[in-house]
Amino acid sequence: MKILAVEFSSGQRSAAVLEEGGAAAAPTLLGSARTTEGRGNLELVERALAEANCRREEIGAVAVGLGPGSYTGIRGAIALAQGWQLGRGVKTLGLSSVECLAAQAREAGLRGAAAIVIDAQRNEFYLARYQIDEAGWREEEGLRLAAFSEIQALAAAGGRLLGPDIGRWFPGAKNVNPEAAMLGRLAGGRRDFVPGEKLEPIYLREAAFKKAPAPRIIP
Repeated sequence: MKILAVEFSSGQRSAAVLEEGGAAAAPTLLGSARTTEGRGNLELVERALAEANCRREEIGAVAVGLGPGSYTGIRGAIALAQGWQLGRGVKTLGLSSVECLAAQAREAGLRGAAAIVIDAQRNEFYLARYQIDEAGWREEEGLRLAAFSEIQALAAAGGRLLGPDIGRWFPGAKNVNPEAAMLGRLAGGRRDFVPGEKLEPIYLREAAFKKAPAPRIIP
């Protein structure tokens, strides 16, 4: 089965096409493309398909990075997956962009404790801690919101920080964007597909909406 993976949760957006191998084999990367935030999402996908020499109807599943991160970007990726499912009947799957970053850190050779940090706006950050070794990665502390001062203290204590564009706040941190190619590899072999309408961004704050006042009646 061919998988289209889309990862739009950071300032660097990417799409990739992969093909599943055997039971124990990792999916093979056929083609990928990257762009910066604000550029055309559909054009990005078309570039990945063209590099993979893959037609739209060959895609059997769409894997989406659910963040946390850019709410607009993640919503755009989800809408793309939902549209593909409606138009082509493909399977859809959502994955954590934080897990994607942990997998990339391991592949890049990082070993030991690592803190994944993602801008959450409002002077807060998403924080998750992982332990990475030769066998893989495991979550030491689940994803939560943390104040700027807490991340600053963690960096001052020598903690290894990584995440999208995180070096702008914390010198010495490693800037890493979640990649669609890794997302597709994580999706390989998984069968916990969900209907497109069940895909939801990973967002730790409660949604708060202010109801508009009743319209004035002008006599």
